[in-house]
Amino acid sequence: MKLIRDTTIVAVRELRLVVRDPFALIFSLIQPLFFLALYGPLLGGSVSGVGETSPWQWFVPGILVMIGLFGTSMSGSNLLYEMQTGSHERLLVTPLDRSALLIGRALKEIVPLVLQAILIVVVMLPFGFRLYPLGMIVGLLILAAFGVGLGALSYALAIAVKRQEWMFYAVQQTLLFPVLILSGMLLPIDAGPAWMQVLSRFNPLTYIVEAQRALFSGNFAQSSVLLGAVAALALAVVGLTIGTRAMRRASL
Repeated sequence: MKLIRDTTIVAVRELRLVVRDPFALIFSLIQPLFFLALYGPLLGGSVSGVGETSPWQWFVPGILVMIGLFGTSMSGSNLLYEMQTGSHERLLVTPLDRSALLIGRALKEIVPLVLQAILIVVVMLPFGFRLYPLGMIVGLLILAAFGVGLGALSYALAIAVKRQEWMFYAVQQTLLFPVLILSGMLLPIDAGPAWMQVLSRFNPLTYIVEAQRALFSGNFAQSSVLLGAVAALALAVVGLTIGTRAMRRASL
């Protein structure tokens, strides 16, 4: 019960920062909207063979995962700032459970991620994107699990490199684009060479992206839905496990 109470306290504290700065949430949507406006119209021929009547039905779910990838992978930068200002050290000496300090932060990632995803879907409805409400709900749950796991890993990375802040951005940027490209978010990975297709099978995001595309098209029976849910939950478990261990071992 103490862990649940402390986690709630930390999550509420983090959400207050989001509420106080809503423009940051809106501003972070500019890049995804540029992708939709400038990249999406070029996909007509590229995705014509994947069984979708509209390229938006294929592209929008990938953009939603991209929002989660870009946003939650940078979550650790906020923790780095708190370490530099000393506010994180003040939290470490409070009676709050150290695991809650990580879990609460990671759970906070769900709210901005889901809100941004809903805004993107609403914006795309007038352009021919079809909404399947139940598929969207399940897709957002998978997206939330993915955001929690990746956010926790980002916080763990921040703790590990707290004395070398530049290393956080170096690792994050180095891993970001290979993971993005190999997941097939922007282009069908089936059009790539065989070695790229093999590598994509080792990328958890590949299964999450495929699950989102199936769900946002109303196809619950596809095996990709189960695989995507398993991949997201596995990432959440791994991320929270690594993150909580890092937070428990964090020194002042």
